[in-house]
Amino acid sequence: MLTNIDAVIFDIDGTLVDSMHVWTDIDDIFLEKYHLVEPENFHEGMEGKSYSETAQYFLDLFPELPHTKEELEAEWHEMAFEIYTKELQLKKGAYDFILDMHKAGMKLGIATSNSRDLAEGLLMNTGVWQYLDAVWTSDEAKAGKPAPDVYLKVAESLSVKPERCLVFEDVPNGILAGKNAGMKVCAVEDPFSNPQITRKKELADYYIQDYDDIKNNTYEEL
Repeated sequence: MLTNIDAVIFDIDGTLVDSMHVWTDIDDIFLEKYHLVEPENFHEGMEGKSYSETAQYFLDLFPELPHTKEELEAEWHEMAFEIYTKELQLKKGAYDFILDMHKAGMKLGIATSNSRDLAEGLLMNTGVWQYLDAVWTSDEAKAGKPAPDVYLKVAESLSVKPERCLVFEDVPNGILAGKNAGMKVCAVEDPFSNPQITRKKELADYYIQDYDDIKNNTYEEL
């Protein structure tokens, strides 16, 4: 998996941490608060979108909301901040893998659809911020996944060619973003995207249940 690779780039939500439930909980609380009915394929429609794009998605779905896009983003941020900065933990084996890659001289980056404040808070709280060489959000890259923009921005910041990058992602649109950037992609098991496991394996180059699979050489080559 790591042969001919100079950089490893991670998504955050569902990839480094089991956090997708946080957002479904926030959605449920938010919808109840404003007496909104969840439409069909609601969460699928948000997959891969940047923080700003997700806010616009809500406003398009629910024009009765009394929010500007900025107010909506701020309300979500307030609901999620303490969880991200104090409660969420890395997936099994993730810290050791990041530390091993750092010690081996591998460049390390983050390409997240989340907000910068939440991403930085989580990365600092979990102790991996110090090992990272580049962090980009989809909003900063101007396009959400499956567009490749955020992955290409990270590769550019790391001064590494896309074909020498290995991406870790948890959902199909994220996997597609890495592939669209010309990178190798390893799909990561996550409870939220388990219903999409067949599609994930169709798109990715590798599949892991957790990061110890890499150390133990028990990952799937697809």
